[in-house]
Amino acid sequence: MTRTRKITTDDILDAAERVVVRSGAAGLSIDAVAKEAGVSKSRVVYDHKTKSALLEALVDRRVGADIAHMQECVDANADTPHPELYGRIAAADKALDDTDRAVAMAVSASMSSEEGLQQIIRKWVLDDLAAMAAGLKPRAALMAYLALTGFYCTELFDFHRWSGTERQELLEDIRKVYTTFPEPPETKT
Repeated sequence: MTRTRKITTDDILDAAERVVVRSGAAGLSIDAVAKEAGVSKSRVVYDHKTKSALLEALVDRRVGADIAHMQECVDANADTPHPELYGRIAAADKALDDTDRAVAMAVSASMSSEEGLQQIIRKWVLDDLAAMAAGLKPRAALMAYLALTGFYCTELFDFHRWSGTERQELLEDIRKVYTTFPEPPETKT
């Protein structure tokens, strides 16, 4: 007698990622995810009541994984001038894959109408901005972070893919933005 494999929430989110990679945001549906996961539609609806909730769960899981990776990179850069910034630069050294790009496109396509997604991404950005402001040379860190965000989004949205050598050079240039940017004198109120 064969034992039935238990389907987890992660299995369903893995199936959702495969659907998004294959069919884009437009192809993401409860039905498509259920078929991909090999479960009933009601099983997907049980975990994620709507397509929006499914997409939010997918994004939340991706953001959580990115934050965990980022924290590892921040910890590994504890001896740098600005561990939070340098950790984010180190995290950006990881080449993006098709799943990263597909999920980013799905989020982007859904962002204008999905308040939950907006809140997840807004919190992520606000946390990053607070981390830049908390270290030494906050204005320089902000400028480097903005350059890093542009670099990262250019690849994430597949506008351009940098070669390994170009990637290393650009990330080093972003570090230089931090080290060479003149911190403005504090203004007194």
